Amino acid sequence: MNYKLLTSILLITFSAFAQNYPDGKTILEKVDQNMASDNRIIQSKMVVHGKRQDRVIESKGWSVGIEKSLTEYLSPAREAGTKMLKLDDQLWIYSPSSDRIIQLSGHMLRQSVMGSDLSYEDMMEDKTLADIYNVKVTEEDQVNARKCWVLELTAKTEDIAYQKQKMWIDQERYIPLKQEMYAKSGQLLKKTELSDVAQIDGRWFPRKMTYKDMLKNGEGTEFIITDIKFNQDIPEYLFSKASLKK
Repeated sequence: MNYKLLTSILLITFSAFAQNYPDGKTILEKVDQNMASDNRIIQSKMVVHGKRQDRVIESKGWSVGIEKSLTEYLSPAREAGTKMLKLDDQLWIYSPSSDRIIQLSGHMLRQSVMGSDLSYEDMMEDKTLADIYNVKVTEEDQVNARKCWVLELTAKTEDIAYQKQKMWIDQERYIPLKQEMYAKSGQLLKKTELSDVAQIDGRWFPRKMTYKDMLKNGEGTEFIITDIKFNQDIPEYLFSKASLKK
């Protein structure tokens, strides 16, 4: 009788504790409010840490919602002028050295972007998290002394790059501070850390993201935002194949 009573008390206590967790979907929606935008213009540098030396690639990007984005690489010299255009679920790459426009699709989207730990598929995934994942809060934890909710995300459809994710969300600022991305099999594919969080145009936003592809050697890739502006006037002509050669 004592054992049964103790078990019941523990179950009631655990249930009451679990109910203190906020709703996972509500958390994701608050994250999306920070991370998503109607449009943005961003300047950045990507630091690819290699075995012998690091490579720094600078770029400027324009995006409207989740449907349209254009990225132009500015340096180093051999990459300057290369452009990447995304329209809905289609992606084109323009190379000035060959003066050709190539469409990437299927398994080609899983290739590395300029030797980094980012794939073209990563660059394509702009949909809001609450739209593409089911979510539950599993526990509380800390990342860099910040209290976080730990979320477990499961993709709603099969056409998502990462079928499962584990995400640490800052409880105060509603920004992801750490992510783990998994295949449907449970294999860990990629880790991401987000830092240098600042308030920009009334929202919290991370200015540094560190990516590590767990299936390849190397020290990872840093994506550093040097300037970002939200809700700008962006010319429509930028988002066309004709603009790639201009």
